[in-house]
Amino acid sequence: MQIRQTNQPLNFDKYPPFEKDVDPKQRAWIEIRGKALETNVRQLRSKLSKSCQFMAVVKADGYGHDAKLVSHYAIKGGASQLGVATLKEGIKLRSFGVKKPILILGNLYSKRDLIISFKNDLMPTISSIRECLICNNIGKHFGLKFSLHLKVDTGMSRLGFDEKKFVEQFEKIKSFENISIEGIYSHLSSADDINSLDPQSSAQLQRQKFQELLKQINVDRNRNIKIHLANSAGMLLNKDFHFHMVRVGLSMYGYSPLAKIDKNLYLQPALFLKVKVAFIRIIDQGVSVSYGGKFVSTRKTKLAVLSIGYADGVPRNLSGKIKVIHNKKLYPQVGSITMDQMMVDITGSNEIKIGSTMILLGSDGEKTISPLDWARESNTITWEIICSFKNRLPRVQVD
Repeated sequence: MQIRQTNQPLNFDKYPPFEKDVDPKQRAWIEIRGKALETNVRQLRSKLSKSCQFMAVVKADGYGHDAKLVSHYAIKGGASQLGVATLKEGIKLRSFGVKKPILILGNLYSKRDLIISFKNDLMPTISSIRECLICNNIGKHFGLKFSLHLKVDTGMSRLGFDEKKFVEQFEKIKSFENISIEGIYSHLSSADDINSLDPQSSAQLQRQKFQELLKQINVDRNRNIKIHLANSAGMLLNKDFHFHMVRVGLSMYGYSPLAKIDKNLYLQPALFLKVKVAFIRIIDQGVSVSYGGKFVSTRKTKLAVLSIGYADGVPRNLSGKIKVIHNKKLYPQVGSITMDQMMVDITGSNEIKIGSTMILLGSDGEKTISPLDWARESNTITWEIICSFKNRLPRVQVD
């Protein structure tokens, strides 16, 4: 058989060599449901008193959901402040046009970084007198007050003023004329423990310690200072943790950090992880699959090769432990998860083709796979799973 020859040039104009022209759903992607975020914030906000503010924690690129999108829908849902971890994260939100107060939860210690924070109207977390002095000098130089939050360590042993010295140091800080203390806060270390309602639990002891410190510094006289302690778990425990503001992360994205949760609270996951089938092959019985040959077929097996791997943020230690969904049916992943690909056993299916879409995280009908499932299988926490997805996975808003 002869191949017909042609001198006609190929028309490459239809396929310009630009990254932006690649379909974001060409390989693997994360779908984000903005309305779910908004609904979650509204529901969580309804559990607070009208005077208690809601800070949406959008650090780590909105827990891997896209900080710009998350901030927009969180504010629509009732968030009055935003929390980030780094200076760059705060500046990026300002570049998106976000006007709400933004607290940097991480530690800024250099004069240069604190000046940048000041110029971008970002509030730093301050954990020592040293940084207070720097902020005061910056405010004095510009003839303005530098807005900030003071953090006190009540049991996390991470950032924050030493609890034993805080009362004395606060008396000195009050004399600084060019800083404005917008908030005083601490951080719960174990609010998601199953016994957190026990009076002797770590969460309860931290709360009591925090309240005693506030009493000693007569914080009620400074009514403009916002007091906050609760993360998602603390907020859901009970109202004793609410104070003037709560800092909510995980629950806003649709997952509860508590084993038990209010039955009237219907949190909707905002993240779906999807992937295309890149190739299909059939192997005989007794054939090994992927690196190390840890999986060997026990029958003639039909495999789908999916274009996603640990370089995208799928933990390699989930190899052989997870399933995927296609058309309301579950299919097991087999063999070692590789850097860019994984294999799924689709034996018996005639409907899955090259280019078919499979769900790794999300739901289809009654079938659901949650980051909580992955966390249990890989012996980690839900936070780590959703924050691990890399930037080469496009974020696609679907509502």
